[in-house]
Amino acid sequence: MDQLSTGVPVMIHLETHIKQDEDVSDYRLDVDGQLVQMGSNLYLRYLEPNKETGEQTPVTMKFTPDGEVHLTRNAEAELRLHFVSGKRVTARYNTPYGIMPIETVTPYLETSFKEKPFSGNVKIDYLLYANDDLVGNYKIRLQFTA
Repeated sequence: MDQLSTGVPVMIHLETHIKQDEDVSDYRLDVDGQLVQMGSNLYLRYLEPNKETGEQTPVTMKFTPDGEVHLTRNAEAELRLHFVSGKRVTARYNTPYGIMPIETVTPYLETSFKEKPFSGNVKIDYLLYANDDLVGNYKIRLQFTA
């Protein structure tokens, strides 16, 4: 685990299932990333490509020792989601027009990590709310291996 303090390259496989009203979409991504340990937290960082614009969005997932997960996407609008198993928590969406208050409800959250080779498996099912209105139902499945 000592090399984690300087960062370890990892291969990431991400699948996202999104249901908004009657629309359902699936997204898959295989990308290189980096895993870093800072204090007792693990940080997974990668660049998410946008096929339409060719730009890349920096994404960071923070894993805390108590099982919480924080997801940050730093695009034109910065999205900060916070997942706590079985709880409704406040998140933040910074748009060019101001901050939009949002909340996540996470009925299912599972993270598991192995040391040799260093790898991880993350499963998050969450509901996203804006102004108490349900925006969508999301499922994230992410695996990474050093």
